[in-house]
Amino acid sequence: MKEEKPIGEVTHFYGHLGVAIVKFKEAVDKGDEVCFRGAHTDFSQKIDSMQYDHKDIDKAEKGQEIGIKVKEKVREGDKVYKA
Repeated sequence: MKEEKPIGEVTHFYGHLGVAIVKFKEAVDKGDEVCFRGAHTDFSQKIDSMQYDHKDIDKAEKGQEIGIKVKEKVREGDKVYKA
């Protein structure tokens, strides 16, 4: 099995909103399936909603920090992988 490389990392989590701020190392599209993994985190979900600068977007560019609505709690430093 080849080792997976993370495509992003959680830099912040807003628990009251259920939103993770993720800095991506490569472009990601709305509708992509991603996995969040960390010491206490391990789940997959489809990206249904993402925002940049409080505006809805359909694609995150490499290097952008975007907000993603998440179904579970994530923590700073959790890695994001393509599912």
